[in-house]
Amino acid sequence: MNTRSKMLMISVGLGILLNPLNSSMIAVAIARLQQVYQLDYTEVSWIIFAFYIASAVAQPVMGRASDMFGRRKIFLAGLVVAFFASMLAPLSPGFGWLIVLRIVQSVGTSMMISVGMAIVRIHIAERQAAALSVLSIFMSGASAVGPFIGGLLIHRWDWQAIFYVNLPFAAASFLLARKMIPLDAPASAAAGRRSFREWSGILDLSGIALFAGGLVALLTGILSAKSSGHFTLINVLLIVSGLVLTGVFARHELRTERPFLPLRTFAKYPAILSVNLQFMLVNLLFYTLFFGLPSYLQTVRQVSEYDTGILMLSLGLCSLLAAPVAGQWIERSGPKPALFVSALLMTAGSVWLITLNANAPVGSVCVALAAFGISNGLNSVGLQAALFQCSPKEIIGVASGVFNTSRYLGTILSSLLISLIMGNEFSTAGLQVLGMILTVISLFLVFMSRRRL
Repeated sequence: MNTRSKMLMISVGLGILLNPLNSSMIAVAIARLQQVYQLDYTEVSWIIFAFYIASAVAQPVMGRASDMFGRRKIFLAGLVVAFFASMLAPLSPGFGWLIVLRIVQSVGTSMMISVGMAIVRIHIAERQAAALSVLSIFMSGASAVGPFIGGLLIHRWDWQAIFYVNLPFAAASFLLARKMIPLDAPASAAAGRRSFREWSGILDLSGIALFAGGLVALLTGILSAKSSGHFTLINVLLIVSGLVLTGVFARHELRTERPFLPLRTFAKYPAILSVNLQFMLVNLLFYTLFFGLPSYLQTVRQVSEYDTGILMLSLGLCSLLAAPVAGQWIERSGPKPALFVSALLMTAGSVWLITLNANAPVGSVCVALAAFGISNGLNSVGLQAALFQCSPKEIIGVASGVFNTSRYLGTILSSLLISLIMGNEFSTAGLQVLGMILTVISLFLVFMSRRRL
């Protein structure tokens, strides 16, 4: 690989790591934000929901937009958006403004995620697989060390630092990318003459609005009822509205020519539905631990942000170390045995959470973290391989897009589960209840994986 290709890869890598870095650093900041804004976890959790809902919508939309306007333009624009959102977020006059800027930050970082891999695939001809694997390391590495970096920054400079840390990465990526990413081919003249209705059909703006509206209405109705301790007429109306919008969304996606979420694919290829369901559930399990445990450690066990980051590092490192081993194992034996072992590990880690009590050594949480970390490494490779096995080549792009949406849905559900169980006050008993729920879900995954063997 020549020097120019390496510099191109670095410029893209520095940009795409911002999304997983910011989605993981926030795990250690939740408890601090609760203190600063005097909110419970249910209310603060919107900083998680907002980021992942925006990412679920923005990534496929920006992927389509890059085909029409150029990948270089979308990538550079994403860096600018992420830079200014990260610079302004710490200056937010209230939590509502912080949520808005968090959404803007998510859109900016998603613009880079959606086109970064494509830029490398198009412009690096030699050792392409190695180049793409390096970009995966940028992303998985950022996610793995995010809680540690977040804990260190908050410990030294408070929560604002987790936003300011993005600025040098975004600036360096912009300067390098502007120089190293080749100019896009001229856009089609027809693209500029399209009407709003044509753009709406191409991007499926109606489907996006129904998807986001239904999800937000459901979450708002459920979480507001949890915060108040009882259901009101407004809560019921929000939940019903969310369900209705979700039903209308499903009907729309089945009928439209270019759906945001191609539900027809599930009907034609049920194996893809099975893989996506499994992927959503493993992300529900993983991120329940990922977001719930730091808040438990800080609010119940009085562990500092820095020490929490150190403990959480075991989760990321085990995941990073397991991934290459999983790749070799799956290459020899296929994904089924690895997914079965992964489900067993998540079951063991969930049972371990049930056994924890207020007198258990703080370091004992590393047992559950290690089990979930190894399983995450197995799942990240195994489920991607399973998707490739059951997806025809002509729809692999569509299948990959749905796959990413399943990950975001699992992450959103994890925050919802934490809010419902421990939204008002974290406790050891609440952690044990979470462990019981995770155990049931893990056993279901064992059953699913066993059927694949």
